[in-house]
Amino acid sequence: MFEHPAALVGAPVNWPALRRILVVRPDNLGDVLLTGPALAALRAAAPHARIELLASPAGAAAAALLPEIDDVVVARVSWQQIDGPTGEDRDPDAALVADLAGRAHDAAVLLTSFSQSPWPAAEVCRRAGIPVRAGLSKEFGGTALTHWVPAPDDGLHQVDRALHLLGRLGIPATARTLHAAVPAAGHSDARTALAGLGLSPGPYAVLLPGASCPSRRYLGFREVAAGLGSRLPVVVSGPAAEEELVRSIADGLLGVFPLAGAVDVPGLAGLLAGAAVAVTNNSGGMHLADAVGTPVTVLFAGTEDVDQYRPRSVPAAVLGRPVSCSPCRQFRCPFALECLDVPPAEVVAAALDLAGTSCGVEPGALGIPVA
Repeated sequence: MFEHPAALVGAPVNWPALRRILVVRPDNLGDVLLTGPALAALRAAAPHARIELLASPAGAAAAALLPEIDDVVVARVSWQQIDGPTGEDRDPDAALVADLAGRAHDAAVLLTSFSQSPWPAAEVCRRAGIPVRAGLSKEFGGTALTHWVPAPDDGLHQVDRALHLLGRLGIPATARTLHAAVPAAGHSDARTALAGLGLSPGPYAVLLPGASCPSRRYLGFREVAAGLGSRLPVVVSGPAAEEELVRSIADGLLGVFPLAGAVDVPGLAGLLAGAAVAVTNNSGGMHLADAVGTPVTVLFAGTEDVDQYRPRSVPAAVLGRPVSCSPCRQFRCPFALECLDVPPAEVVAAALDLAGTSCGVEPGALGIPVA
């Protein structure tokens, strides 16, 4: 099958000679973590370059865990906003263009999901004077991209999608699993938080009940916390904005401890790294557990295609129910979250099974039912 004649018409890029590269991924924390393998490949191809990440305020927090990133450009970009610019804001990306122009990047690598277009970001990079601009797209969009790569199949995992772009640019993959380097302060903050809860060293579980939108939030976390808490200590965590949610799940349950707003993202990474198992929604917490090497049980809503996002670096149980409306990509479910109609006992059993694997103990040691 023939490709579009404009595909990859740009000259081959001499990656080892580049001095400054911009990687564009202005989404959520989990999306940035999914760029880890691409960043590793880019670092191997351009070992002397300064790699900078253009990220949203939420996604920028992941940069501290990815050693390939040298600096972060934090911006609320127009092409990631739902509400359009006002009459007084006819060029909402003007300040970003000026910032990027002053940084003098040699190349920009634009990473997108299958439902996102690289062309708005490419135009911003073109206006900023970045000479090499590479991205994936189903459709041709002119010269905003100097290196346009036709998009692969929509069902490709997000990690493989990014690596596909780099592969077509002459950069081979070095790994296809996630990674995160938890800083010493992250481990220290996690230990301090656990001590503040009165927890002694030993196996524990982490529950992360939050998600970026209500349609991704499992409603049975309190029952899961109660079931797990009878077998091993459970820490229910989240940012300060989720304190009410965290307390609604943890309060009054034996062996279950609320921890909202007490640690930042590196601290949460340290907390997860020390856990026997994590239980999450399809959220940044899922990807963070995957990146730090913690087995994870995921309540995966029907908002997205599981195969595009599933954990791939650790033992994982991905739980959900097939529904005709999936993938819906809705912020709020118009029905009754039938895609997350998973009995809490099933979640507890899956988490305990993974916890036993993580701790290297016989099933009976953590109260795990023996089949």
